[in-house]
Amino acid sequence: MYLPYFFLFSILLALYPSSALVQDFCVADLSLPPTPAGYPCKKTSKVTSDDFAYHGLAAKGNTSNIISAAVTPALDGQFPGVNGLGISIVRLDLAVGGVIPLHTHPAGSELLVVIEGTICAGFVSSFENVVYLKTLNKGDIMVFPQGLVHFQINSGKTPALAFASFGTQNPGLQIIDFALFKNDFPTELVNKVTFLDVAQIKKLKGVLGGTN
Repeated sequence: MYLPYFFLFSILLALYPSSALVQDFCVADLSLPPTPAGYPCKKTSKVTSDDFAYHGLAAKGNTSNIISAAVTPALDGQFPGVNGLGISIVRLDLAVGGVIPLHTHPAGSELLVVIEGTICAGFVSSFENVVYLKTLNKGDIMVFPQGLVHFQINSGKTPALAFASFGTQNPGLQIIDFALFKNDFPTELVNKVTFLDVAQIKKLKGVLGGTN
């Protein structure tokens, strides 16, 4: 008795494939606030080819800072065309000794490709706290699973350049050092939860701009 419905469903699939049942894209309307699912879609009548191209990663980032590194993003907030597509990319510039400190991306996994220089990179597993380290040279890649603490350091003698792609339009970012020392997190509580010496905590807060 269900056979006619099966044939009808098959005909509908043939006439309307799954790709035709959804929008081709959802270019971000940056004039509206983002939602947990991303930016609202720009009206297709206002979409142009410029929305699908981005030139912001061509220039070297400014590495004259405390970490001697720069991250230049092409996420949904900078590159409207990736909104809703589940992809994004950033440029990493690291001066000699530069470091991308311990951090996590709660919303997406990362794939790093080294373009120039030598980078020491690694991540820590969440259950057994195993550390996975690798020295990467030009052309090497490394993957960092979603949500795991990881880092990159320029371990060579020349500036390093890399690009990191993500399986999301915006992977989110939390830098561990900033979460602990670049805010008003009370020193006595930081001491309790990290076992760091109070004097060292206050020193780090002073360096990173934290209070309390």
